Amino acid sequence: MRIRRKLGIFTPVKTSNQIRAEFLSFFEEKGHLVVPGVPVVPHDDPTLLFTNAGMNPFKPIFLGQEDAYQAGGKAWKRLADTQRCIRVSGKHNDLEEVGHDTYHHTLFEMLGNWSFGDYFKEDAIAWAWELLVDRWGLPADRLYATVFGGDSADGLPADEEAAALWTRKTPIRPEHVLKFGKKDNFWEMGDTGPCGPCSEIHIDLRSDAERAAVPGATLVNAGDPRVMEIWNLVFIQFNRKPDGSLEPLPAAHVDTGMGFERVCAVIQGKTSNYDTDVFTPIIDAVSAKAGIPYGKAEASDIAMRVIADHIRAVAFAIADGAAPGNEGRGYVVRRILRRAVRYGWDKLGLKGPFMHELVAVLSATMGDVFPEIRKNEAYVARVIRAEEEGFLKTLGQGIQLFHQMAEGKDRLSGADAFKLHDTYGFPIDLTSLMAREAGKTVDQDEFDRLMADQKRRARSAGKFSIAVDGSGESGVGSVGALETTFVGYDSLTTTTSIAVLTGFDKPAVVLSETPFYAESGGQVADTGFLTNGGETLRVVDVRLLNGLRVHVLDRLPEDASGSWEAVVDVTRRGEIAKHHSVTHLLHAALRRHLGTHVAQKGSLVEDGRLRFDFSHFEAVPTSVLAAVEAEVNARIQDDIPVEIRTDVPIAEAKAMGAMMLFGEKYGESVRVVTMDPAYSIELCGGTHVDRTGRIGLFQFGSESATAAGVRRVEALAGAAAVRRMQDANALLARLGKRLGADPETQLEQLFSARKAAEKELETLRLQVRLAGLDTLLAQARTLANGIRIVVGRMDGTSGEVLKQIGYEILNRCPAGTVAVLGSADADTGKVTLLATVTDDLIRQNGLKAGTLVGTLAKTVGGGGGGQPNLATAGGKDASRLDEALAQVAGLLS
Repeated sequence: MRIRRKLGIFTPVKTSNQIRAEFLSFFEEKGHLVVPGVPVVPHDDPTLLFTNAGMNPFKPIFLGQEDAYQAGGKAWKRLADTQRCIRVSGKHNDLEEVGHDTYHHTLFEMLGNWSFGDYFKEDAIAWAWELLVDRWGLPADRLYATVFGGDSADGLPADEEAAALWTRKTPIRPEHVLKFGKKDNFWEMGDTGPCGPCSEIHIDLRSDAERAAVPGATLVNAGDPRVMEIWNLVFIQFNRKPDGSLEPLPAAHVDTGMGFERVCAVIQGKTSNYDTDVFTPIIDAVSAKAGIPYGKAEASDIAMRVIADHIRAVAFAIADGAAPGNEGRGYVVRRILRRAVRYGWDKLGLKGPFMHELVAVLSATMGDVFPEIRKNEAYVARVIRAEEEGFLKTLGQGIQLFHQMAEGKDRLSGADAFKLHDTYGFPIDLTSLMAREAGKTVDQDEFDRLMADQKRRARSAGKFSIAVDGSGESGVGSVGALETTFVGYDSLTTTTSIAVLTGFDKPAVVLSETPFYAESGGQVADTGFLTNGGETLRVVDVRLLNGLRVHVLDRLPEDASGSWEAVVDVTRRGEIAKHHSVTHLLHAALRRHLGTHVAQKGSLVEDGRLRFDFSHFEAVPTSVLAAVEAEVNARIQDDIPVEIRTDVPIAEAKAMGAMMLFGEKYGESVRVVTMDPAYSIELCGGTHVDRTGRIGLFQFGSESATAAGVRRVEALAGAAAVRRMQDANALLARLGKRLGADPETQLEQLFSARKAAEKELETLRLQVRLAGLDTLLAQARTLANGIRIVVGRMDGTSGEVLKQIGYEILNRCPAGTVAVLGSADADTGKVTLLATVTDDLIRQNGLKAGTLVGTLAKTVGGGGGGQPNLATAGGKDASRLDEALAQVAGLLS
C-alpha cells in the first residue's frame, strides 16, 4: 500500500485476473474482437522454437498473405488478446536475468491490441494513455514515452509523427517524450520479417526525493529497474528482407505488447513482479516445501523466484505439446527444468522431486484463463516428475564433480564442461551459471568444439561414402550433365541409360531415369536388377550422394552403352511400403493414446521390420501398447484409401494440419500423405500402399529407451507379421504337447522352482564367503593412526552378497575399523567394490564409506557411492583391482 500511495494510486487494489480482464474489455469497447492466445509451442511453424511475441500468429496478415482475421463469418481488423510467450534463446533471451532481477521471465503474458490496416499511431497512442491514466489511475507525471530517433544505415528518419501525437493527443509533459535509436525503438521479430518503429511507455517508480535529485529521463532505457518499460506500441510499416533491406508493407499495422506481470506489479504497488499475486502462490508453495521463509536470504530468494518462473514455462510448454528431450524445443524445456531442479537442490535443500507438485498450484491460479493447463494437469505433472527423477540420479554426483573440477582454478575447461554435459546431463548454461556463482568462467569455445565434434561423429557414423581412387579423382565428372528422373512413385520398371561412376570402391552407376527409391527419410533403398537382354546386373543399394542418385551394383557392366531395363524387386518394395504406411498409422495412434507431445525423432523402414523413435517421458505400459496395436490393426481393417498429393504449397499443407517435424527444412511445395484427414496427415517422400487394408497385420516387437525423453518401438507388418504369428502359434502348439493340458500352470511351477533354487544357491554362496571371513579378519592390520583396516578380494561374488558380508563385518567389528572388499567377474571383466566404516570413525575422523569407495573406483574405471557406513561402487577394468585395493592404506593414513 505504501508504494501505491507513493505513486499516487488510490483506487482499490486489483487482482491480476481483474487487470487482465479490464485490459481486454477496454479494447472490446473500442471495437476489438477478443481472441484466445495460441499455444506457446507453434504447431504449424517448425522453424520457430516457441511463440516469443504476441504477433507470431498474425504474421500472415502483416505480410499481406491474408487480409484480416476471420471469425464468426466476419473479417476483423481489430483484435485484442493475452498471449503466453517464451523467450529463452536467440535474440530474445532473458534466461540469465530470471530470478536475479525482479522483472525478467522465461514465460510471460503479453497483453496486446492489434490493428490490421485500420487505425494507426494516433488512436494507439491516445488509447494507451486513456487506459493507463484515466482508467487505471497511473500518475501522468511518472510516465515517459520514447519514440524512434532515426537510423542512417537503414535510411530512416526520426518518427516525428509519433512524437507530435504524444504531445498533441495526451497531456504528457513534452520533456517526457524522448528519442532513442534503433536498438531501443525499432522493433524486429528476427533477422527477417515484419518490423517498424515503436513507442515505449516507461514508468518511474522512485520516491519523490529520488526523482527530484535525478530526473527520470536520464534513467529511461538505462537499466534501472525502478524506471521500466510497461507497454510497447509497435507501428509495423516494413518487412525486413533476407538481404537486410527494408520494403514497405502493403498496409500499416499496430502491434502493441504490454508486459502483464510488470503492469500488475505497478498497479498492485509492488517493487517486484514476484511479489504480485501472479507469483506469490507458487513462491509460498516452494517456501513451505523447503521450510525456508521467502525474504530470509538473497540466495534462497533467488532460487524461489527462479523456480516460480521456470515452472510456468515448463508446464505450459508441456501442456501445449513439447516434452523434455535432447533436441530443439525439447532440449530448451529440459534446460529450464534442470536449472530449476539444481536451484532447489543446491540452495533450498530439496533433494527429491518437487517441481511436479507445483503444477497443481499453477492450475488453480491460471486454469480459468488458460484451461489447457487444468485439462492437462495430471499429464504435465507426470512428465515433470519423470524428468526430475532422471536428473536427480546424477545431479548430486555432478555437483560434487563440478566442485572438484573447479577447485583451485579460475576457469573450467571445455572438456570438463563437456563431461558434465555428456555424463551427468548438465546443460552448458547450468554449468556456466554454477561457475559464475563460484566466481569462475567456462571455456565456452572448447566446449562448443567438443560438441561439434560429437555431432560430426554421430552424423558420419550413419553416412554412406564411396572412396576415391589414389589419383583423387572421384569419377563423378564422367556423368557430365546427366540428371536422374525418378519415376518410382508410379512405375517399378523403366527403360533407361547408364553412366558408370569411375574410381569408386564399389561398382556404381547413375541412370538417366530410375524407378529405384534411394535411401532417405528412414526408408531403405529399393533393390532389383538392370538388364539389356544379354547381361543382368543386380542393384544392391541406392543412395543420394552430392545430388546424385547413385546405384550400387554387384558388378559393373561389360558394356554400358545402349538401353537398359531397370526393374525394382516388386515383392520387397511392397513389404517396405506396408511398413512405411503403418508407421504413419502408428504415429497417429501413439499421439491419440499418449498425447500430442509425441513427435517422431527417427525411424527405419525396411521390408521385414520397422523402428520408430518418438518423444515420450517414460516407458509405455504394456496395456497402452496393446491398445495402440489394436487401434492400428483396426485402421488397417478399415481399408482406408491412402491419398498422396504432390506439389502442395507449404501454406496449404499447414492449413490441412499436416504433421511437420521441428527443425526440418521444407520447400515451397511438399508431398502430403493422408490416411483419413481426421486421422493421419503427414509430409512424406516415401513409398506407400494405396489402401491400408493391404498392410494386412501389425504387431509390436519391443519398446525401449534410446535417450532421455525418447522411446523406441520396433514392430512388424505385412508378411513379416504373419510369419511371426505363425511361428508363435507353432511354438505354443509344441509347448502344449510337452507341458500338457494346462501349460501356463506348468510354466509357473517351473519358474517358481527355478527362483527357489537360485535363492538357495545365493544363500549357499553367502555361507561359503562368511566361512572364510574369520581368515580375512585375522589378516587385518592397524595403521599408525590407530585405524584397523580389512582389505581383500572375493572374486565371483555378486554385489548383493558383498553387501551382506559388509553388514557382517560391521556387526563383528563395531569400532575403529575400515573394510574394503573387491570382486572381479572373470566373464565380464567388471569389478564390484565395497567399503564399510564404523560409526566412531565417521564421527571422530569424518571418514565416509561412499567417498572412499568412489575414490578407489576411479582406478578401475568406474564410480559409485552410498551411505557413510556402507557403500558400493562398480568398475570396468578388473586388471587394476589389486592396484585399487593397495591404495586403501595410503588414503586412510
